[in-house]
Amino acid sequence: MASGEADLVIGEGRALAAHPLRAAVLRELHARPFAPAETPRRMLHAAFLLDPAGAQADRAALAALCTARGLPAPAAGAKYHHVSFGGAELRWESHAEFCTYTWDLPSSGIGPGALPFQPPAATLASPFGEVPQPGPLLVAVDLHLVQDTAEDLYLDKVFDRSSLARADVNDGFAEIASDFMADPSGYVRILVRDRGLGGDAAGALVQRLLEIETYRTLALLGLPEAQRLAPAVARIEGRLAAAATEMTRTKGLSDNNALLDELVALAAELEAGATASLFRFGASRAYMEIVRLRLATIREMAVPGFPTWQQFLDRRMAPAMRTCFTVEERQEKIARKLSNAADLLRTRVDVELEQQNRDLLTSMNERTRLQLRLQRTVEGLSVAAISYYVVSLIHHLVEGIHESGADVATLGLHLDVGLVTAISVPLAVLGVWAVVRRIRSAHGDAD
Repeated sequence: MASGEADLVIGEGRALAAHPLRAAVLRELHARPFAPAETPRRMLHAAFLLDPAGAQADRAALAALCTARGLPAPAAGAKYHHVSFGGAELRWESHAEFCTYTWDLPSSGIGPGALPFQPPAATLASPFGEVPQPGPLLVAVDLHLVQDTAEDLYLDKVFDRSSLARADVNDGFAEIASDFMADPSGYVRILVRDRGLGGDAAGALVQRLLEIETYRTLALLGLPEAQRLAPAVARIEGRLAAAATEMTRTKGLSDNNALLDELVALAAELEAGATASLFRFGASRAYMEIVRLRLATIREMAVPGFPTWQQFLDRRMAPAMRTCFTVEERQEKIARKLSNAADLLRTRVDVELEQQNRDLLTSMNERTRLQLRLQRTVEGLSVAAISYYVVSLIHHLVEGIHESGADVATLGLHLDVGLVTAISVPLAVLGVWAVVRRIRSAHGDAD
């Protein structure tokens, strides 16, 4: 990129530094310019779906072909390339998920009694073999730009009358016609009758018509995805309704947990499908909007007895697009309802867990109270037992002193063993009880 594309010169030797993306943004407006088209012309247009690896291989193959022919190769990152191969012109375009090849071939037009699209496209398509097929073919168009002869009789020989859509466009300077059906060679035929368009206007019209056919086909890729997801969405929706009914009857933590696990599994399945289809449905919506914009740009006027392209596509495409968007909306609504149901059920489970915990704490408190009573009972028995042993020791001590006799007589004392033992009983009990109480008080367990 030249520095002048990025910087803004404001004087001799001075420039304002531009945003790094300024040049890319400015170039985007001119990434796919209209190529003038001189009537008569025959154009074969094809679009191929690509993954990132296929896009790189396609660009490399085109560059190799151009180099082998001594022609300029597409610049790195270029989205559009135009080269001449003998008498044919090739226009290559790179898009997010597809690429297009358009071969612009000279045509002799329609002479008296001659039909358009002659010779058949299959005999003219050999240039497509110059480049390896980039990916699966999705769009193939045979567009014939001819001078208007005011002759309509041949249209029934070229198109299926039941599907033929016609319209005057560009303020009446051209007429377009197509039945949007593949011919025996696999090409969708589009006839453009020039009534004084001029080269630039004809080139712009041709490109818009090719884009309409390309993008309307790409938009319809969402329909198989919607049809694939519809049974699973319906099943999840039905199971959600059943689960919501079960929620009014389930009791007990185990039943609610089982129901919650099922709702979570349904939500995961739905989210997997929605994530997989997110790009496809979004792309279909974007492509359909491009089709509508292109149809608005060509300014159709109805030809009596025939639907316009807008009317035809609205009637045939609208149901398919509604199917896609309905499945997408159902996914979003069911996801919200699943989330709400899971939240309600989770709340019920939490309440039941809290109730169980409360009951468990109550049971633990009761067991603790019983243990405390048992402990105090044991302590009482312990006081009695220890007091008994203390009194026994006192009894043996007094009895021994009494039996010795000599020391007691010397002191002038007379010991009554029974009386001393009796007196020691309450004293021992009070003493042991005081010691036990002091120990409990030291452990913070006093009454």
